[in-house]
Amino acid sequence: MGFSERVTALRKQAGWSQEELAQRLDVSRQAVSKWESGQAMPDLDRVVRMSELFGVSTDSLLKDTPEPDRSVQEAVRAVTMEEAEAFLSLKETMADRIAWAVLACVLAPIPLLMLSALAEAGRLSENVAGAVGIAALLVLAAGAVAVFMSCGTASERYEYLEKEPIQAARSVIQMAREQQESSRERYGRWNVVGVSLCILAALPLLIAAMLSESAVAVIAALCVTLALAGLGTTFLIRVGIRWESLQKLLEEGDYSREAKRRRHGHGSLSAAFWLGTVSIYLAYSFITGDWRRSWIVWPVAGVLYAALAAALSRRRGNAASAPAPAGGTAPPRPKRAPVPPASRKALDRARAPCYTVTDRWFVRGEEHGPQPPSRGDCGAHTDRSRAPVSAKRL
Repeated sequence: MGFSERVTALRKQAGWSQEELAQRLDVSRQAVSKWESGQAMPDLDRVVRMSELFGVSTDSLLKDTPEPDRSVQEAVRAVTMEEAEAFLSLKETMADRIAWAVLACVLAPIPLLMLSALAEAGRLSENVAGAVGIAALLVLAAGAVAVFMSCGTASERYEYLEKEPIQAARSVIQMAREQQESSRERYGRWNVVGVSLCILAALPLLIAAMLSESAVAVIAALCVTLALAGLGTTFLIRVGIRWESLQKLLEEGDYSREAKRRRHGHGSLSAAFWLGTVSIYLAYSFITGDWRRSWIVWPVAGVLYAALAAALSRRRGNAASAPAPAGGTAPPRPKRAPVPPASRKALDRARAPCYTVTDRWFVRGEEHGPQPPSRGDCGAHTDRSRAPVSAKRL
């Protein structure tokens, strides 16, 4: 494996695009593209910075036979076209089922709320209202949970797409790219519709609270609010599941290799956080008996968890991509270890069209023989500290 192939492999293992790697190295994307296509070689400073970014030695980057490295030896699972098509077909079916199951969960309290309001207004027996409302809530919740469990069981065999690094076949990547481009407009449109419905869902409740003093009217408005929010969430889930399935195959967004490693590190923290949240919720609710207000624990916990996860991700992020502090200069780069002479020699060989080792001449990596090659064979090699030469002794 040559230098260009090695850089490409390490970049993909890190989950970076050419543009992201270019930003970390303070170069243009075109420069990275030329390195990976073998049209150019980076200078020594860039080689050292790449070795620091990828966590490998400069020797392993430049030598024809790299030394063993944990990042290069990372286990990667291959994904065939048959697996990809089966996965996308399953997700297409699951998207609608999960979306409607979530809507059922949101709508489950509505019968209980409306019947309770009618009972308080004296239009219905409290016993009948409670029994029918709770029965409807349990039936809807049980149906939704059954859907969630069946979908989870069906998708277990594809969990590796979310948790492990993969190597999709070229035909799989091309197919996923085409589907992603064809559905991009639809994805954006339904996201806008879903978010708009979730925001506007509060209007019926606000209007009823301002214009009516009837408890039944306010409860009815609350039910409309829940229905609109549930409908908006349904749209978001339907397009979101389909879009995320393509991102998993392409290892993009929240499913890049870097994001997978971060998520793996957050697993134990996530479990501890949510177990603690459940404990706080149950303890507060049972001790105070205030079940009507204790639900506020969940949105607060959700915001806190998002903030904690973002803080940990930022802390683990690369220092090269961190913005400079406001009103000051960028933080100093870490001191680099000196490049060993062997690495400098390997870099010179990679940059020189012709070189000689123990009286044997090589032209562009291939043995030429004991006689020096002609200038036409070598072409011109330019070094910033030397005049153009056709051959170089190393």
